[in-house]
Amino acid sequence: MSVATDTSFTHFTRTAERAANQVISAYSTSFGLACRLLGSRHRQHVRNIYALVRVADELVDGVTAEAGLSYQEQCDALTHFIDETHRAVQLGYSSDLIIHAFAQTARAARIDQSLIDPFFDSMRMDLGEHTDVGGRTAPAAGQQPAPLRFDADAHDGYVHGSAEVVGLMCLRVFMRDEKIDDADATALEYGASRLGAAFQNINFLRDLADDTTRLGRSYLGTSDHLEDHQRMEWVSTIRAQLADANAVIPLLPRDARAAVRSASALFQALTDKIEQTTVDELYRSRVRVPDAVKAGLAARAVASTWMELHR
Repeated sequence: MSVATDTSFTHFTRTAERAANQVISAYSTSFGLACRLLGSRHRQHVRNIYALVRVADELVDGVTAEAGLSYQEQCDALTHFIDETHRAVQLGYSSDLIIHAFAQTARAARIDQSLIDPFFDSMRMDLGEHTDVGGRTAPAAGQQPAPLRFDADAHDGYVHGSAEVVGLMCLRVFMRDEKIDDADATALEYGASRLGAAFQNINFLRDLADDTTRLGRSYLGTSDHLEDHQRMEWVSTIRAQLADANAVIPLLPRDARAAVRSASALFQALTDKIEQTTVDELYRSRVRVPDAVKAGLAARAVASTWMELHR
């Protein structure tokens, strides 16, 4: 009897993992490429994290609204998703395939509420559920939230929850079987946080048009309209964040380094393009890196890691 139960659970889990993989395929070729460079023991876990984060992000970025849900129903949908995630991590099971896959990873890598809760706090900020958070006051019953305008402090808090903790989740996957000293652990956590922040700040700049016109959000802690000198200040900030992250890549397990290098290189290329793009252009279109360039960056990341390991 126990054998049949184990087989059923394993089959369900594998099905959940395939669902998580489909989320990546549908939403991010760049992240999918980086995941393929991970060692097999990490790859599925990182895909499971991405899938949960992406589904939650889509929930607050318009999918529920376009489905015809009222503002309160959108908030209720997010609350249900959060509650089910917590329950699944505690029990090791969910009927929701994406949440079930994430729960397996969270339990294997000791991803706990210290990382999960800040992420969902940022998702709540997007919906405006908290009063006076990030310049947005929670609306009265039946009303839509006011436009979201972050000051510098709110920006930092949002980035920590929406991006830095995701980097820390991935780090826990990478390091789950490793023994390292406290100094290296602290350095790796700092690097993972900085890389997550860089990714998010780059995406804020890439998504200026959509965030401003469709979602009514201003994440960068500036005036309603970003100025060119502010764009350049963000470019400098992002370059510093990427440099800090790159400095600790050699501390990662061997089978994680090429993937992280590839992702970092892609975002460095995006930063270069943003530096060469005026704010007016950013408000009109999203900066992209061609697929051929992505492939070249991935190949160089693999080569750099191979040389590092064979010196």
